[in-house]
Amino acid sequence: MKKIFLSLSFLLILFNSLEAKDKISALYIPLADHYAAIVAYERYANKMKYADFRIIQMKNWDLLSSYFLSKKADMAFVMAPLALDMYSKNPYFKWIGLIHRNGNALAINEELNKFVKLDAKREDRKPDSRVAEAIKSIYNQSSKSIQVGLPHLKSTHAVILYKYLKDNGVSIAFIPHQDAEVLGISVDPHKSLPFIKIKNARAIAAAFEQSLPWIDLIETKESGKVAWYSKDVMKHKGGHVECITLASNSAIKNKTKALNEVVYYIQKAGADIENARKNNPKALEEIVNIVRKHIKEHSKEAIIASLNPKLNIINYKNLNIDKLGLKQIMDYAVEAGIIKNKIDIEEFADDSFSQKEIKY
Repeated sequence: MKKIFLSLSFLLILFNSLEAKDKISALYIPLADHYAAIVAYERYANKMKYADFRIIQMKNWDLLSSYFLSKKADMAFVMAPLALDMYSKNPYFKWIGLIHRNGNALAINEELNKFVKLDAKREDRKPDSRVAEAIKSIYNQSSKSIQVGLPHLKSTHAVILYKYLKDNGVSIAFIPHQDAEVLGISVDPHKSLPFIKIKNARAIAAAFEQSLPWIDLIETKESGKVAWYSKDVMKHKGGHVECITLASNSAIKNKTKALNEVVYYIQKAGADIENARKNNPKALEEIVNIVRKHIKEHSKEAIIASLNPKLNIINYKNLNIDKLGLKQIMDYAVEAGIIKNKIDIEEFADDSFSQKEIKY
């Protein structure tokens, strides 16, 4: 009888401990940008004491934005300009950290590369004036804007493209039928390659700026070339701000310990990725398998290429709030007309979830 009582007591304690966990749901897009969240879920969700951590994949940025603004999730990983625009419309959430730094690039199609003639090695390709000059030349001949596909018109990609073109004296519009040498258009990441192939078939110069691993496919599928990487255009200590981590005010207030725990393990997962990519094939293979469990359309080769330490296109270091980094993106976004207004970053940011124990 005593043994039965002890067993029931143990089960009751176990049940209560499970019940005490707060559900933390996080929205993500199937990009290399959000690999750290996937690794955190697979490796550390069962080790979390306070959080019942779950990740929910969204098909596109508009769906993610509307889902989060409908207060259906506790967290979301969102491109900085889109997050700023969301906050200006409905400030029911705060910025609590980063999910990665850097991570996108400009790819040009075969027709455009006829004019540019990029260097053979990717590490030698920098954002010099050659692509800009080719765009000017083609525009002067045709009087038609060169289309550049972007994952969203309120993306960091759009900001970086604007900066590159501005630095090289090329105009860009984000609304059709304006007098500009470049027209930025919205193209879902997984549709980038078909977009470029159609332009190639019609002998029309075009480009796209996207995140990894989609940017790599233009070369592996022999449809064009990667012209430059965002880290070389938008320079910032540690890497420019890209996707940021948002948390609802309700989660911040009512699930503080759980939310802090999730942020810690996401940063720990980021360190795992960074350590795996440094000459550790076995660890990298484990990362690949984790990612492919959730994003089957990302091939092993594409994931490994995205995490190439030699190119260092994306990184998962220093993921605490970076106010100067966000201001850099915001200032250019407003200047370009990508977002209408600046916000008060001090009001937007919640530093209380910053982590100190992560080692890379």
